[in-house]
Amino acid sequence: MKFIVSSADLLKRLSNINGVITTNPVVPILENFLFEIKSGLLTITASDLQTSMMTEIDVEAKEEGSIAVPARILMDTLKNLPEQPVTISVDSETYSVEINSDNGRYRLAGENATDFPKVPEVTEADSVDISASVLSSAISNTIFATSSDELRPAMTGVYIKLDDTSTTFVATDGHRLVRYRRVDVATENGMSLIIPRKALNLLKATLPTEDTNVVMEYNASNVYFHFNNIRMICRLIDERFPDYENVIPSENPITMTINKNEFLSSLKRNSIYANKTTHQIRLKITGSELTISAEDLDFSNEAKETLACDHDGEDIEIGFNAKFLVEMLSNVSSKSITLHMSAPNRAGLIIPADKNDNEDILMLVMPVMLNNY
Repeated sequence: MKFIVSSADLLKRLSNINGVITTNPVVPILENFLFEIKSGLLTITASDLQTSMMTEIDVEAKEEGSIAVPARILMDTLKNLPEQPVTISVDSETYSVEINSDNGRYRLAGENATDFPKVPEVTEADSVDISASVLSSAISNTIFATSSDELRPAMTGVYIKLDDTSTTFVATDGHRLVRYRRVDVATENGMSLIIPRKALNLLKATLPTEDTNVVMEYNASNVYFHFNNIRMICRLIDERFPDYENVIPSENPITMTINKNEFLSSLKRNSIYANKTTHQIRLKITGSELTISAEDLDFSNEAKETLACDHDGEDIEIGFNAKFLVEMLSNVSSKSITLHMSAPNRAGLIIPADKNDNEDILMLVMPVMLNNY
């Protein structure tokens, strides 16, 4: 098997799917890319058993064949080659791979392609079309709130509920929750699925910046995304997602509207002085004034700032984890936000003041108990 391909084009395609490959895979062959040539089209596959990504590139080839090529050494070689056509030859008996460039020859040991795990097919699937920008926005707005606790696998992914009026994306780690809803994405074949965080991170990294249509197919066990020359299939998390609707408080008579950037900057400064374990900051809202304060008694550090805000309802003093607030606000594009509260021991809701007509964003954050003395 022998083919000629542009080194830069090949590197670009490999970079798109390289993130799937882990350093210590369950099966050693998964440290390789699977190369398959059919009718002058090279299909490259990377997999970690849970998620597989495929990409295609046209090559000059007279014969068909397949080989598993070590990912790291191939990527490193191409990164250090100037743009040029390279000839890749494979010895079908020894699985030796030889790369010939304008002024060099590199030989590496490949593996038998038949040992590479088969990529599952998505059968009896329903599908929905989503624009790349909508999908990217949905992932960005939710993925940071997923949990890393493997004992609660359902929370390590993003829950997606598709129905005939909207599509809802939800992520929670037990301390905060984000619900992102789109009314411009809907399907009659409603279904709920939980997609793992790693797969969504890979998807977001490869989504095109221009507004491309992404086909999303899904059944009870897998989800499949297809756009441009990239395909991705991943196994769904087969767990029950927490009943998140019951956690969202409906009565929130106290509201505070404030400039997001001013609030975020103040939180970042104050959090420097907060306890490094609890990250606790104190919000005291009186009239049209918000006082943000933090202290670390162990080191006698403290900080306090006052900002102007629009406040409706009773005065309140409430504590939050600054790290969570900063992360949530950093993912809000709105110029101002409204914080809805009911009591110091009840969850607060962050709602962006201005948003797209097709989207609805709600962020919930649990309070931390203040030591009042």
